[in-house]
Amino acid sequence: MAEEQTYLLGLDAGNTVIKAVLFDLEGRQIAMQAMDGQTHSPKTGHVERDMNELWANAQQVIRSCIETAGIDPKQIAGVGCAGHGNGLYALDKAGEALIGIQSLDTRAAQLATDLANTQGDALHRICLQKPWPSQTPVLLAWLKRNAPDIYAQIGTVFLCKDYMNYCLTGARVSDISDMSGCGLTRLPDALYDADLMALYDLSEALECLPRLADPAEVIGYVTAESAALTGLAEGTPVIGGYFDVVSSALGSGAGVPGDASIIVGTWSINQVFSDAPVFDPDVFMVSAFGDGHFVNIESSATSAVNLEWYVRELVERGAHHDDPFGHCNQRVGDITPQSDDPFFHPFLYGSGLGADHRAGFYGVAGWHGEGHLLRALFEGVMFEHRRHIDVLRGSGVQFDAAVLSGGGARSPHWPQMFADCLGAPISVAQAQETGALGAAIGVAVATGLVADYAEGIAKMTRQRASFAPNPAMTAHYERRYQLYGKLTEALAPIWAELHEQAATA
Repeated sequence: MAEEQTYLLGLDAGNTVIKAVLFDLEGRQIAMQAMDGQTHSPKTGHVERDMNELWANAQQVIRSCIETAGIDPKQIAGVGCAGHGNGLYALDKAGEALIGIQSLDTRAAQLATDLANTQGDALHRICLQKPWPSQTPVLLAWLKRNAPDIYAQIGTVFLCKDYMNYCLTGARVSDISDMSGCGLTRLPDALYDADLMALYDLSEALECLPRLADPAEVIGYVTAESAALTGLAEGTPVIGGYFDVVSSALGSGAGVPGDASIIVGTWSINQVFSDAPVFDPDVFMVSAFGDGHFVNIESSATSAVNLEWYVRELVERGAHHDDPFGHCNQRVGDITPQSDDPFFHPFLYGSGLGADHRAGFYGVAGWHGEGHLLRALFEGVMFEHRRHIDVLRGSGVQFDAAVLSGGGARSPHWPQMFADCLGAPISVAQAQETGALGAAIGVAVATGLVADYAEGIAKMTRQRASFAPNPAMTAHYERRYQLYGKLTEALAPIWAELHEQAATA
């Protein structure tokens, strides 16, 4: 009977959507509700959200999810939240929402470059990460220099999911996966560090950093006020939660040393788990999420967000497609790959090689149609994932296969393309909401429902499909990947000049 069941609630707070997903103890999805949020761009390069709207949306999806499931909220053993990493979600000194900056923001591009040139090596020696535009401490340093009135009001520096947990519990806490993932902790210890803050010129901000917790640690309990707003039971445990890339990997079935996870979502996420961090300045970042648990990450905002832009700007106009993503996948499937197919750089929001990089189609001929353009977009996204994976492999990280998740994993074409281009087997997780499921696995660990991550992953995740590489297509993609890289290199000075002209206009 439903009254005898125990459930786990996972929240997934992304750059655009907040989701509440209810799972049983086998990891089966019972109910899910989601809501889009509004993004604001008050100035060029600024990407912000209203934090109060985010909390209002969270209230609605949590309540709707519980109502849809038809359960007593007391049956929920705990709540775990995953949220997009980096960006900056700050409270003022009174504990009220102050400013929410998303991880697509590029206002601090020049400052990131300057810090990388002057302090990059020293920073990497401590946090295993170099400055980049939407990194939390870089945004904080940008506010100090360019918006001192806002900076002076900051009482607590949060990440996205920390604000959700604060609204639920009143606890000012962050977890080590998020704080190490944004370059604010010393690694491998995963602790705050005064020398690190001084390198960012943020020594005085050390007191604004919240208490650090393990992701699978109960950090508070749902308050009476938030219970009334969300429909949760007062006193429900809430865990520290996760940097969403770590949570998505756990929910897709990866999480022990040697496992590889590729997330085709807003960001190109490519990560390999290990029992010790990789000390390599070419690797984008390392995140810690427990004793002896590390994930080595190569990523940039160059993935399926490009397809989302294409759909929004070119397919959904006039609402003339009932299934816009299905339309795109159909067009891709209509094309037989050829050696003279056009190329696409997925740099709508910059590149890991440079924030000034721009997107574009190249080599388009009169006989090419929409399907060719879309296939080029799919390829370009895949090639950028491949570039990141080559960096990981170059650092000595090894893996034999990878699990694919994120919105792109739902495509009938991308998983096979990844297998072919990487020359490695690719599996696709059965769960679609892997970020929320990973957070739910953390709840199971925190509340003793499973012994550890390995048991939770084995019990609560399953694979939907697997794809073996086709040697002929592997050779095809290898040739095109080499040309793609040459094209990127050739255009770099053009993008730099374009950026300089825009800056001086």
